[in-house]
Amino acid sequence: MEEIMSDKVETTYAFIDGQNLNLGVNNQGWKLDFRKFRLFLRNRFNVTQAYFFIGYHSNNEWLYASLREKGYTVVLKPTIVLPDGKVKGNVDAELVLHSMIEYPNYNKAIIVSGDGDFHCLAEYLIQKNKLSHLIVPNTTYSQLLKKFSSFIIRIDQLKGSLER
Repeated sequence: MEEIMSDKVETTYAFIDGQNLNLGVNNQGWKLDFRKFRLFLRNRFNVTQAYFFIGYHSNNEWLYASLREKGYTVVLKPTIVLPDGKVKGNVDAELVLHSMIEYPNYNKAIIVSGDGDFHCLAEYLIQKNKLSHLIVPNTTYSQLLKKFSSFIIRIDQLKGSLER
């Protein structure tokens, strides 16, 4: 009997918490090569859209252009300067919102963050059979994500192929 093949290709989108990814890797003493990471997402998981969420600062226009050139869709969050001089641009709400706006357009989603604030999103996507993986920067990701261990990939274990 001849097997009938479906024309439908599974579409995978990645939703990346840029600050969590960058700080998580930098805290381990190495730099992520964002071009290699985008190729990794495409080649290993067939990611067609990679949304990169990051706080906006006018001095970083070169960074946003570089990320776009590497194949990311950059989503910028307005930032504020705290009294201690630190810049704050928490992108959690934007990441969750965009994952829901794009929900009808993908079969599987990858969340790139070790932040426990994404627990509810991961749980929902699992219930809907739409979570492919949680990619976390290192071993110190949130305890709230530990229950999703079968979905977790640690970037620190890929340092050799993703390091700049």
